[in-house]
Amino acid sequence: MAARIAFTPAPLPRRQSFPFIVWVRSRLPARWYDRHLQRRDLREIDDHLLRDLGLTREDVRRECAKSFWQA
Repeated sequence: MAARIAFTPAPLPRRQSFPFIVWVRSRLPARWYDRHLQRRDLREIDDHLLRDLGLTREDVRRECAKSFWQA
């Protein structure tokens, strides 16, 4: 009589949702809000500090005119 060997399959790895959707739900709104805050702070910098950064008022105006989702 042949001995029977019990076969238990390895557990399947847990399936994750699409990485892009996970990223969008968690990281994208935070990135947009951070970009909004950075542009708001940039608008408030005085001319002396802008000169130290190598930026002009026109550079700042152009950057601040962008929407929050634009890089």
